[in-house]
Amino acid sequence: MNSELIKQHLSKLSFDLPDSAAQQFSQLLKLLIKWNKAFNLTAVRGADEMVVLHLLDSLVPLPFIEGSQVLDVGTGAGFPGLPMAIARPDWQFTLLDSNAKKTRFVTQAVIELDLKNVTVMTGRAEKADINQPFNTVMCRATFSLADFLSKTYGLCVNKGLFLALKGSYPKQEIDALYQSAKYKSLAANIKIEATESVDVPGLDAERHLVRIRKN
Repeated sequence: MNSELIKQHLSKLSFDLPDSAAQQFSQLLKLLIKWNKAFNLTAVRGADEMVVLHLLDSLVPLPFIEGSQVLDVGTGAGFPGLPMAIARPDWQFTLLDSNAKKTRFVTQAVIELDLKNVTVMTGRAEKADINQPFNTVMCRATFSLADFLSKTYGLCVNKGLFLALKGSYPKQEIDALYQSAKYKSLAANIKIEATESVDVPGLDAERHLVRIRKN
């Protein structure tokens, strides 16, 4: 993947990135393509598709992150956590997933890209052995809102931010969170601050960010 071509795509974003970012993004996508042939890490195969669906789609939520301690739950092959970690080397990212095959790839990517600000964990969010809660806990369409919040509530600092990255507006998920007796206690301790539509350059599909505050 040509880093100059990636720079052209990145120029469509409305925030600045480190000078080294394009080269690291290129290296990351090359590594993903290589591993994907053997381990089927993602259904996205083409390099151009990866730039939009993995790279730009991961970076667009970056301005909404709060604090310097960030947890990416259900990171899969490292998205959105790896691109965000490249974009913000002064923040600390923990990438968590229960699929050991995928976390092996993420670990290898961290080594090859020399990312000093990334910790990789294999396991389930509700059983994660984490000493220090995070300023922002994010998830990219892996769980429903109710599952996401119930599994990670204790991993976020008080008054911290949960950030759920969704496709279309998740009305049914929001209704289920507030209307189900199962989640009554949980719903009383969080507040949905906004559900914002965001544009991913080159993507002809809906994207929404659900920002949720821990009370």
